[in-house]
Amino acid sequence: MSTIIQDSPAAQDDHHDDHHHGAPKGIMRWLFTTNHKDIGTLYLWFSFIMFLTGGAMAMVIRAELFQPGLQLVEPNFFNQMTTVHGLVMVFGAVMPAFTGLANWLIPMMIGAPDMALPRMNNWSFWILPFAFAILLSSLFMEGGGPNFGWTFYAPLSTTYSPDSTALFVFSVHIMGMSSIMGAINVVVTIVNMRAPGMTWMKLPLFVWTWLITAFLLIAVMPVLAGTVTMVLTDKYFGTSFFDAAGGGDPVMFQHIFWFFGHPEVYIMILPSFGIISAIVPAFSRKRLFGYSSMVYATASIAILSFLVWAHHMFTTGMPVFAELFFMYCTMLIAVPTGVKVFNWVATMWRGSISFETPMLFAVAFIILFTIGGFSGLMLAITPVDFQYHDTYFVVAHFHYVLVTGAIFSIMAGAYYWLPKWTGNMYDEKLGRIHFWCSVISVNVLFFPMHFLGLAGMPRRIPDYAIQFADVNQIVSIGGFAFGLSQLIFLAVVIKCIRGGEKASAKPWDGAEGLEWTLPSPAPYHSFSTPPEIK
Repeated sequence: MSTIIQDSPAAQDDHHDDHHHGAPKGIMRWLFTTNHKDIGTLYLWFSFIMFLTGGAMAMVIRAELFQPGLQLVEPNFFNQMTTVHGLVMVFGAVMPAFTGLANWLIPMMIGAPDMALPRMNNWSFWILPFAFAILLSSLFMEGGGPNFGWTFYAPLSTTYSPDSTALFVFSVHIMGMSSIMGAINVVVTIVNMRAPGMTWMKLPLFVWTWLITAFLLIAVMPVLAGTVTMVLTDKYFGTSFFDAAGGGDPVMFQHIFWFFGHPEVYIMILPSFGIISAIVPAFSRKRLFGYSSMVYATASIAILSFLVWAHHMFTTGMPVFAELFFMYCTMLIAVPTGVKVFNWVATMWRGSISFETPMLFAVAFIILFTIGGFSGLMLAITPVDFQYHDTYFVVAHFHYVLVTGAIFSIMAGAYYWLPKWTGNMYDEKLGRIHFWCSVISVNVLFFPMHFLGLAGMPRRIPDYAIQFADVNQIVSIGGFAFGLSQLIFLAVVIKCIRGGEKASAKPWDGAEGLEWTLPSPAPYHSFSTPPEIK
């Protein structure tokens, strides 16, 4: 039980001034804010700007690959585009979007007044724009930006990389600091600030998935920091961690990188599972099927994600025992993931389903993410991976997981919670147009890549043999269509912020959770006295 301490009248007045007036006005509100909703908004807008930036780089890549031969850009600049596109999308678009959703929703979902560490929250956001300014500025330096792939394998990143590699290393350090601070904040908030009566097994699944994701972030971000530091000292200070001539080992780089890199993939998909687990029950008008099994499945995926890293390395000449171990562990992850897909489908089974835009994106997520999961299982089989490795099949696989997985779920969540954020309903017709344009173009973009990969087209090349020309044209057309479709999303969001039909406190009749007990738009300070959970 907490003791209630009565403040002096003067102190009470101070509190009153601090908390009960609306948001401060002007630019200072955004620079110095410690309010979780403001910081969530900053993260979401930042991630969308980075999404468009990374998308523009993807357009350069697809324009170059529209025909065989060198069309528009030099091979070195093409490599810079593939590298920075990957870094911007992973660290600048997907992860900040999930952090923005966490900031907005976790305090409202658990009945807390704010995040536990509000000043650190402000700091963790505001270092991000500087990190990406440093990364993107390297493109304009002599010798160009990073050109060694977003996985920056040594010796490409240590011996053969441009002089601006130090800027890349510095920016990755800052991104990692931001992620770790955000993750600590999430853990402390969920553990310490739940409303009375909100036991662990009453937490919304979005909160569970983020809690587990936060532990993953705290575990693996320091590994990434160590990796880039070794790259830095190899390049500039004469060490030879990854240089065989000095007694180092370039394959060690891959082990350390993928020990970070594989849990990172789950960092980018577990919060998606939480979003989909909120939306599917709401529009099926049923309780989520198998809540506790979903929690255990999420935890299992997180634990197993640490045991599978070397499936990215089957072609490096690992011993057969290791190949078998990593193959079986990777296939094992399909079990908890399958549990989740089964539970979502079982939730929809015999539900009273309506297909508003959030539900459309959620259903597309379930179908298309499953396709990405199946191609992942194919890649897990060691002898078969020898053919698929470093071809466009891999590109198709991880884009099905991260675009139709992570990004579709973020869009589903944005449509679902927009009425709560803005107080207005979005334009349903425009939302559906955005959905259909996105879902058709994304499949035209990524599905043919499977066939390119099976036919042997390597990834990350600016030119290719003539037999791949027709399929590449189709892929590029799909890419441009998908990129343009996202401008519809921007239009929907801006139109919703500016006005529209007023949203009730609970605009979706099947929605459950504490955030729907607040008025729409959610007040600047919610739950100053915690709600009682029955």
